[in-house]
Amino acid sequence: MTEPTTIDQVALHRSIIICCGSGGVGKTTTAAAFALQAARLGRNACVVTIDPARRLANSLGLDELTNRPTLIEGDWPGELHALMLDPKGTFDDLVLRYSDTAEQAEEIRVNRIYRNLTGTLSGTQEYMAMEKLYELVEEGGFDVVVVDTPPSRNALDFLDAPRRLTHFLENRVFQAMMTPTRVGLRIMGVAAQTLLRTIARVAGADIVGDAVAFFQAFEGMEEGFRNRAARVRELLTEQDTAFVLVASPRPDSVDEAVHFADKLAGSQMSVTALVVNRLQPRFADDAQLASLPDRVEGCPETPLDQLVDNLRGYTAASDREEQAYADLVTKVMPAPVYRVPLLNSDVHDLDGLAIIADLLFATPGG
Repeated sequence: MTEPTTIDQVALHRSIIICCGSGGVGKTTTAAAFALQAARLGRNACVVTIDPARRLANSLGLDELTNRPTLIEGDWPGELHALMLDPKGTFDDLVLRYSDTAEQAEEIRVNRIYRNLTGTLSGTQEYMAMEKLYELVEEGGFDVVVVDTPPSRNALDFLDAPRRLTHFLENRVFQAMMTPTRVGLRIMGVAAQTLLRTIARVAGADIVGDAVAFFQAFEGMEEGFRNRAARVRELLTEQDTAFVLVASPRPDSVDEAVHFADKLAGSQMSVTALVVNRLQPRFADDAQLASLPDRVEGCPETPLDQLVDNLRGYTAASDREEQAYADLVTKVMPAPVYRVPLLNSDVHDLDGLAIIADLLFATPGG
């Protein structure tokens, strides 16, 4: 069996790092710390958040991020960039880029189906995250792209988006609608024609017309979507991609992490490293605790007694936390485990992020 990959090796050598975990465990900060460490190692790094919350911007000391990589200035030999995914902006860029003509792009962008698709349709965020990952990895010129995913169950949607998009593009109804003449409607099966007639009665004939026009406006573009989806599926399963699972000792966080690890394994992927955040620091080992004096029965409590009691209390809390995620450690073996202690304040600028990176990359796995 080969030796597990350390996170130092991940930051130095991998080209894609995907950070996953439940909400509120420090996943965004961990992703930013990986990108910062890569920049400190001389690499050209970009961290992208799929989560619409502004936690990534906050961790970098910025008010906001856009859909384009923003260069973060700092004293490191490499480069650090960051962006926050804008699904509609990404979709608009794709339409403009891959349309044969400006007229085709405009027909798509003014179509009611397209406007609803980019604004409300479930899954659009994950599809566009897939497209943005493709763009950054294949065309962005970065040595490493770090992805901060939404909470675990939505992260699974992101990982499954390439397969689902390919399946949709290969659907017979979609293929029929892509035919740029009424022949497309005639060759549909009875079920598909019945569906369209039902939609026309309920929503009106205009909406069916918009749907047909929308698909026909995409003529010639679907192959590009299919090819990029296939490429992203390849990227996610390559050895050059690392999955960093982030958790805290909370039971709900541990349950989510176990669920994600199981699903990842079912997709022929595996956890590269586990980061457990916000742990109670352990100030003494068992041998040191055993050497401490016991309180003398019947004697008044001394300041030393109070200190010893506090130390034992903190150690007991640390032991309980270790036990809380012991099953998760077993689940991700042989991936190394990295423990980051609870800090006095949240990360809200580059100085705070540097502290996290120092703690994370100075901590041996085990």
